[in-house]
Amino acid sequence: MTEKNIPDLQAVLVCEDVRQEMNPASQTLVGVVNCLQSPQFPVTAFKLFVWVRWCAGRGQFKQRVRLLTTDEVTPLRESDCTFQLADENVSVTNVTLFGGVQFERPGVYWVEVHLDDELKIHFPFPVVQIKQPPQPAPQD
Repeated sequence: MTEKNIPDLQAVLVCEDVRQEMNPASQTLVGVVNCLQSPQFPVTAFKLFVWVRWCAGRGQFKQRVRLLTTDEVTPLRESDCTFQLADENVSVTNVTLFGGVQFERPGVYWVEVHLDDELKIHFPFPVVQIKQPPQPAPQD
């Protein structure tokens, strides 16, 4: 039996879309975001992708991606997947789609990635209320 080697978390990005290119080893990330802005609440993000890359590991693993509310405890969305790394010279990219996510109010929400039930990264995802620009007065 092959020995299991825990992989390194190479990157985690939140974006609006992920497109698979003709070359299977290539993806295009569209609209990489570090926050969500809206003039009014609640607001719905129709698509939020979480792009996760693992490398330098070997074995079978379970990944969990969580989007937490502002209390940093309550899951707003959660998704699990399993993946395998044949050896330390390959990488695996997992893409999670959270569709129709409703944010009730502005605040700092949180993204977490776990590997085999161990937290690997926990980072803020601010949801910000912005002022709408003033509307021009009607011309008579």
